[in-house]
Amino acid sequence: MTPRPTYTGLPLPEPAPVHDCAECQALARQREAARRQRDHTTVVDCNVKIRRHPHGPPDED
Repeated sequence: MTPRPTYTGLPLPEPAPVHDCAECQALARQREAARRQRDHTTVVDCNVKIRRHPHGPPDED
């Protein structure tokens, strides 16, 4: 029996780095440098790291 292909859906939108997070900002710069070099693997890796980087709940003013 042939296994059925897995459907993963559409790609997620590119995550925005948290404005006051130094690590997110560094990953965003790395992502842009990789994009200029057409290094799509690193662009995706940076997106995953930004998306998974832990942050507390947003401040409510």
